[in-house]
Amino acid sequence: MTERHPWRPTRRRLTDALLAALAPVLGCSVALGGLTTWVGAGKAGSPARIAVSSGRVLLPYGESTETAAFFDISNLGGADDRLVGVTSSATGGEIALSRHRNTGGGAAHKDSVASVTVPAGGELSMSPHGLNVTVGVPPARAKSGARGSAGAGWQAGDLVSFTLHFERSGAIRTIAVVIRPSDRAG
Repeated sequence: MTERHPWRPTRRRLTDALLAALAPVLGCSVALGGLTTWVGAGKAGSPARIAVSSGRVLLPYGESTETAAFFDISNLGGADDRLVGVTSSATGGEIALSRHRNTGGGAAHKDSVASVTVPAGGELSMSPHGLNVTVGVPPARAKSGARGSAGAGWQAGDLVSFTLHFERSGAIRTIAVVIRPSDRAG
């Protein structure tokens, strides 16, 4: 009968065993590092969570047929969202997203905007000098002695309901207060 020798570790056997164990550990470490970077960069996590505040509508002046509305929009979630439209049954005529820009010499130009991104963890603040909502003015009130601009159906302090439509968050109902243009609009 032959005599069996007990197994003895050699340098070669130890090196092979270490390399065999190191490959899965290294693979898991790379995957964990990638996921950590992905989450840290905001690419993973909660969906968009939209909050709308500070809604205001400029009181129309004179015989104006349109005015502007402004909202502050916050995205408290972990994913971008997109404002794709605004509706209201309390206005007269069309409502559209628009952007005003100065063209020089004190003139301004209005461009229609199809949609606007509300970044994850960020804010979108509308103003008369940038993004806003162009709103058709409602017909004049039937009551005699109504105060406010001639022909306007609103008075300073009136509340106007709006629905902001988002690509991912859906429809969000809010209100805006009618303010005089001399009051802070944004």
